[in-house]
Amino acid sequence: MSSPRLLSRTGSEEEKPVAVLWGCELSTSNRRCVVMEDDDFLEHLVLLKTICLSAEAKDEPHVVAVASKNTCGDNRPVPIASLRLSVLPMISLDGFEFVPPVAFELKSGTGPVYLNGQHLILEDDAAYEARGGRLAEEWSFSSAALEDSTRSDQEDLSSCKAEEKL
Repeated sequence: MSSPRLLSRTGSEEEKPVAVLWGCELSTSNRRCVVMEDDDFLEHLVLLKTICLSAEAKDEPHVVAVASKNTCGDNRPVPIASLRLSVLPMISLDGFEFVPPVAFELKSGTGPVYLNGQHLILEDDAAYEARGGRLAEEWSFSSAALEDSTRSDQEDLSSCKAEEKL
């Protein structure tokens, strides 16, 4: 089990959020890579951006899976990419966000397969609001909009039921 390599860091310690670039290599000698979070009471997110095969990879299916705790508490690996050098040697991903700890595994193939992305460290809500953030205002606005939308949907449903009775 290896930990990811930190490639660079953007921002200073005072700036939030902090984005740390990370990358790891999966191969026959290293089939699993785990991205951990620091014990700093801040929110961490791992963003997966690209998965690509090395030029030395064999022309065989390479299946990459991810294991991260889900809402049910399961932590089973789920395949997220299947690459083959002659067909699909690289994929770019958008919206793959995981809460650490997250493990990436090479389920089949010999690799090397390279993964990279960002490890975001977000500030907590109290620190954000202390600096004059508008998080609470945005929440109350979206909460009010949701209530209005729900009320409107309920009225539409009531009118549909009344029309059905006629």
